[in-house]
Amino acid sequence: MLQETTGPAVSTTPGVSFLGIGTGLAGYTDCCWPPDTNASAGTTQVVEIVNLSLAVFDKSSGAVMAGPTDLTNLFSGVDTSCSTAFNISDPTVAFDRHVGRWVIDFITVSSPFKFCMAVSTSGDATGTYNAYAFTDSHGLPDYPKLGVWPDAYYLSARQFNASGTAYFGPVACAADRVAMVTGATATLQCIQINNGSVDGMLPATLDGATNPPSGSPEYYLLIPLPDSGASNMLELFQFHYVRAGGSTLTGPANIAVAGYQEAGSFGGFVPQLGVSTKLDGLGFSLMYRLAYRNFGGSSPHESLLATQNVSVGSGSSLRYAPRWYEIRSPGTAPVVYQQGTYSPDATYRWTGSIAMDRFGDIALGYSVSSSSINPGIAYTGRKPGNPLGKMQVENTILSGSGSQTGPAFDQPYRWGDYSSMAVDPTDDCTFWYANEFLMSNGLGNWSTYIASFRFPRCNPAAASQ
Repeated sequence: MLQETTGPAVSTTPGVSFLGIGTGLAGYTDCCWPPDTNASAGTTQVVEIVNLSLAVFDKSSGAVMAGPTDLTNLFSGVDTSCSTAFNISDPTVAFDRHVGRWVIDFITVSSPFKFCMAVSTSGDATGTYNAYAFTDSHGLPDYPKLGVWPDAYYLSARQFNASGTAYFGPVACAADRVAMVTGATATLQCIQINNGSVDGMLPATLDGATNPPSGSPEYYLLIPLPDSGASNMLELFQFHYVRAGGSTLTGPANIAVAGYQEAGSFGGFVPQLGVSTKLDGLGFSLMYRLAYRNFGGSSPHESLLATQNVSVGSGSSLRYAPRWYEIRSPGTAPVVYQQGTYSPDATYRWTGSIAMDRFGDIALGYSVSSSSINPGIAYTGRKPGNPLGKMQVENTILSGSGSQTGPAFDQPYRWGDYSSMAVDPTDDCTFWYANEFLMSNGLGNWSTYIASFRFPRCNPAAASQ
């Protein structure tokens, strides 16, 4: 599945791009690292969330409409755990296009551990929110991820004991979307997978105007063998949500994939220009998001897109690369329709995020770095007519001008922990990608950048179809 040869240049047109939260953006206060960069597009706005801030941008110009502000402000007067500065982590944001609302989640990192969720009361992200704090009775829910589905808002997390010293396995949760949109009392139903040998679980997010088939469950995809070397399998679970209670999680369905070797995790592995510090390879998990799309028309099918960080080569030729998958028929007999590992040269590529537009064009964004370049931001992509499993030549979004440094006890290798590729809900074909970079050498002085682009068939002035 290794793609070392190059094809035509990625055939996209750039759109609005701008500096996101971080060093260089007025009003940002240095907080922590990694930034956990992610963003989503709404009808007229782009919302970006990092540790521990939120900012709202005008989608047509990139101008700041609000922020950066502390995420904990959303929970002022609602819950003291969720409203306490430096007690929260791992935020994500999504736009629920079917009700025109923004959905935000993060966790608390001290007991009582909570999933903190907020849903906007309108399509204006600068307005008010319905805020909820759900207690996790199992322990510490690390690395949560958000999925937007028609029947519920779904979460995944890596479940640890209260002290963070023992890993139990992933947990899958469903929040009452109907209640949260109206501001009514809501519940969170969680199902624990008591298996410490599986990790990196992601809930699917619906992209596009077409809902899944009636009665379709939510899908969760995970890596079955974290931090253990080679594997050739993914696992797919189905969450069957019952609003009144009694939801179930079935699976896994084992999906055979081409063999892969995970990128290194929880340490320094990725080289940078001019410094000895190396960055985390984040190989333990599938990268955010798991993108779902339901196609009708003359060739109806359901599609799930996912990506992970894998190792390519060995010794002096070692580098990291995004392995990506398109899985079809997830509700019946899930099968890999296409897969690939994009590594055309010696550059390290990792922290990927992948999505598909309404025409079937795929965009894959990621970080790039090596001993000869500072960490930067790039993307590749493909059109449906390209050979299966093959991407076009990448496009550079931004070349970094600094490398991350710092003393060893500060864990200077932390990078990411994720980026995000989202699809615009108005035309259903403009991609919005958010990731981090550094303007100068340092530790904790990161910046973020948000870029948009589209493939040739995309008309940004047209309504989604």
